[in-house]
Amino acid sequence: MRTVFDPLRRKEVALTPEEEVRQWCIKVLAGQLQVPMHMMMSEVGFKLGEKKFRADIIVYDRQARPLAVVECKRPEVELSREVLDQAVRYNMVLNVAYMIITNGRQTFACRRMETDGKLHYSFIDTVPSYNEMICQQQ
Repeated sequence: MRTVFDPLRRKEVALTPEEEVRQWCIKVLAGQLQVPMHMMMSEVGFKLGEKKFRADIIVYDRQARPLAVVECKRPEVELSREVLDQAVRYNMVLNVAYMIITNGRQTFACRRMETDGKLHYSFIDTVPSYNEMICQQQ
């Protein structure tokens, strides 16, 4: 079995196709989008009611509150409505400003917006940098 070192979990993990996408995403978040490594966690467990869930990556703001949730899928998995719905379910607990879904080939991002006093998510063209996420959150 092939393994890879996950810098967020600080351990070797099985190198599955989904894990390859997760590790690629961690590198993009830390590099190109300048998310500090200590402000991310992978494979974060939480509960919604009695059901247990596990988010692939959560990005935290400077007050250690969840800022973005990332759902990673294997490259051959289509980024469908069901995948987005999974991130939306996670967000019922996390209440993040950004939701990101990726299969390593395609990436979609949504930002929480308020229109007429109602919260909703809108697709955005690119995933913002960490500083942009922090500034736009406020």
